[in-house]
Amino acid sequence: MSKVAIKVENLSKLYQIGAHKSGSLRESLTNKWKNIWTGKKSSQTQDFWALDNVSFEIKQGEAIGIIGKNGAGKSTLLKVLSRITEPTKGRIEVQGRIASLLEVGTGFHPELSGRENIYLNGTILGMTRKEIKSKFDEIVSFSGVEKFIDTPVKYYSSGMYVRLAFAVAAHLDPEILIIDEVLAVGDADFQKKCLGKMGEVASQGRTVLFVSHDMQAVSRLVNKVVYLKKGTVYALGEKDHIINMYLEDIQQKNQLIYQDLSSSETNRITFVELQTSKANNFHINGDPIKVRIKFYLSQSIKKTCITFRVFDNRGIACLDFSYFDNEQLCSNAGFHHLECVFPNLKLFMGKYTITAYFAEPPGGAYFQTIENICPFEVVMYGTSRGDWEWQPYNTIYMEDYSWQIVKNENIFSS
Repeated sequence: MSKVAIKVENLSKLYQIGAHKSGSLRESLTNKWKNIWTGKKSSQTQDFWALDNVSFEIKQGEAIGIIGKNGAGKSTLLKVLSRITEPTKGRIEVQGRIASLLEVGTGFHPELSGRENIYLNGTILGMTRKEIKSKFDEIVSFSGVEKFIDTPVKYYSSGMYVRLAFAVAAHLDPEILIIDEVLAVGDADFQKKCLGKMGEVASQGRTVLFVSHDMQAVSRLVNKVVYLKKGTVYALGEKDHIINMYLEDIQQKNQLIYQDLSSSETNRITFVELQTSKANNFHINGDPIKVRIKFYLSQSIKKTCITFRVFDNRGIACLDFSYFDNEQLCSNAGFHHLECVFPNLKLFMGKYTITAYFAEPPGGAYFQTIENICPFEVVMYGTSRGDWEWQPYNTIYMEDYSWQIVKNENIFSS
């Protein structure tokens, strides 16, 4: 039976908002005099529970994802677990050394060099100088800051800071590794290295807590997920189920449906909607998807063509689909409604938008182009094809295929 690495019982964290906290008697007197002079009353404080009665257990060797919308309490939870801030109420039991990377510069002294900070962090973790020295070259190589290792870290860029901080946190053999979304500061190649290293740490039987808004990364790395909502544990369990729940809950800021509500008498597209397999325009690779289109014709024409082109977030065209009409609809002026169904859309995981083109066939009149509408995201969590480091951006489309083993055949025969 696995031992418990972290046990959280009825954990709460209270902040008071709306008040100016003075750092000295002089500052307190100055603020009071300003209020008297200006006739303002002291600001009223409000209680804000960043965490409210949070309880869960994490066993040794588990990799746990912490997800939730901004303001859900994710970073506050990690800060309390890392002993950066004290809880207001509740109890925490931790078995083992914790290494955490929560924000740029956590645990580093700006006046010390990279070399000195590596030894400082190792000492804080309870390691001997000999143990730190044995890991030193590996840490520096992973971070890629060899040229600047003897430079004070206050001169490092944010990317260099994070690379070295992650390398230290991951390589100094902590029993528990806590990583926040700070990895987003690094470039794509370094993020892949970090995810690979965290997977390696987890496979060695050490405990990993990972906060991210990237559900693909969460799915690839963790076994279970804690879903925080308004400072409470909304759900905890198997990763695919909880990730599905989160995707259905989140509110997209982008306009998911394109609408033209004008009274223009020009030929135009008036409505485009994607009916994806998940809510809020999230789509599972290989599931059916439907596109609903409405367009308006001010007068009858002989032929018309509506083409949709799907672009990924790098601006690469991935897919075209078109509707050609030979007088069946376009001979009638007014509004028309079409639906296009893909029985199993196999775009690779990533974020996409649609650009629509409305015209007569080549050589005829041009009516309209509408760019970057109906943003949607294809996800592949829970599938082996999405789990390899080299997979993202390796392709844009996947087709079904099958393999068979051929036995007792001379490969040189014709």
